Amino acid sequence: MKLLFTYIFLFWTLCLQAQDFPEPMRPRRIVNDFTQLFSPQQQRMLEEKLRHFNDTSSTQIAVVTVASLDGYEPSDYAQRLAEKWGVGQRGKDNGVLVLVKPKTSTERGEVAIAVGYGLEGVIPDVVASRIIRNEMIPEFQQNHYFEGVCRATDVLMQLAAGEFTAEQYVHKKDRQGGGSGLFSFFVLLFFLSILLFRRRRGYTTGSHGNGGIPPIFFGGFGGGRGGDFGSFSSGGGSFGGFGGGGFGGGGASGSW
Repeated sequence: MKLLFTYIFLFWTLCLQAQDFPEPMRPRRIVNDFTQLFSPQQQRMLEEKLRHFNDTSSTQIAVVTVASLDGYEPSDYAQRLAEKWGVGQRGKDNGVLVLVKPKTSTERGEVAIAVGYGLEGVIPDVVASRIIRNEMIPEFQQNHYFEGVCRATDVLMQLAAGEFTAEQYVHKKDRQGGGSGLFSFFVLLFFLSILLFRRRRGYTTGSHGNGGIPPIFFGGFGGGRGGDFGSFSSGGGSFGGFGGGGFGGGGASGSW
């Protein structure tokens, strides 16, 4: 009788845990935005980009937003959800799940990247952590959720496609981090040049329609973030669903 109660307890525990994790949205999609964090246009853009990558590489990078982690740690929740949904292909285990729980007035924001067995060598834990810290959290702190997810998925796609290695990504970010002083120097030089130009030519504010900034400098530091998003096209047709990939604990998490 004691053994029977133990089995019943375990059964109900598993049932309750299963309720903590949502089913994929219908119709099937690779971006499951349960919190409506993205605008319809942003959802479409992200869906098309990741679906195209899925169709051309067979690697699945899924994005999921949830309102609550139901008491789970971010990495644990992401791993369990990715395993339940089977992100990636069975046998290749080439799936990645990017999980975002937005920040609210009472709870901190949390993010996790779960990496399938087959990609753990390509996207090791230390690199997943770097992607969260470098690409996502700085944008999330400004409430730029779409930008942060786009930046992260771009890097994940490039790593999975072999466009650069994990070591190259880390070294690139290290070099960029060390260049902040040089960037500040050029910004200072930029404004000094404006002042000198105005003094020599007697320009006043608005004389060029751009605040008096000389044409040679206007736009020289612009460009925005357009290049960060990468190029993509529609995957065409409908998303066929996840293929049954497996996860073994690879990945990382963070909060802000």
